[in-house]
Amino acid sequence: MTAGTTQEFAAFIGLDWADAQHDVCLQVAGSDKREWTTLAHRPEVIAAWATDLLQRFQGQPIAIALELHKGPIVEALRKYDSLVLFHLNPMMLARYRQAFTPSRAKDDPTDAELQLELILRHREKLKPLVPQSPEMRALAQLVEHRRRLVGDRVRITNRLIRTLKMYFPHGLQWFSQQDPILFCDFLSQWPTLKAAQLARRRTLEQFFHQHHVRGEQRMHECLAAIKSAVPLTADEGVIMPNALMAQALIAQLRVL
Repeated sequence: MTAGTTQEFAAFIGLDWADAQHDVCLQVAGSDKREWTTLAHRPEVIAAWATDLLQRFQGQPIAIALELHKGPIVEALRKYDSLVLFHLNPMMLARYRQAFTPSRAKDDPTDAELQLELILRHREKLKPLVPQSPEMRALAQLVEHRRRLVGDRVRITNRLIRTLKMYFPHGLQWFSQQDPILFCDFLSQWPTLKAAQLARRRTLEQFFHQHHVRGEQRMHECLAAIKSAVPLTADEGVIMPNALMAQALIAQLRVL
């Protein structure tokens, strides 16, 4: 639906979203009276409120201004064809708030009321939210989730590196983080230098074979490095807690 004259909407609403509840300011078209309400962020409450609106205005279009273009409340309201959602740029609302509420007094207009003012006075500058296809919306979310997971993996890897530097820096020298499976599996089986040096040569050779470490020369170098390594510290007050932390980080890294 496109924005047109005021008469095409039966009512206008400013909705200030929050995690736990939403403040709502409503004005019927052709009236100066405003109504305020608060909605708990629960699906049944939002559904009941939307249904009451549709019944009250007999299915006529209702304009809703909110500072979001996606999120739980947007998805909850988008399924009602008669509710037309208008996204307000946060910067626009912030400037509008600053211009009209400089005192920050308790009787200043709420954000919900300011959003209502914006859609009433400047609707020609606002565009209704037009959802993309389900496939495109899913793709956008998958890309966003992947970016966050990659960021989490980088952060946890960096924490693991810092932890190993405290008590077992040799693992960073022996294995590249470019091969995370080998890196994590070795540290899971031998979380300290002492544990690795106590391992039998045959056990270490089997481990490297299972992880496709090819070349006798490379394997010989790894085994020699393990046996000849000098501990950074022998203080169990440092080794024990950091080894436990390393195991916790490795478990997270495996998932990511």
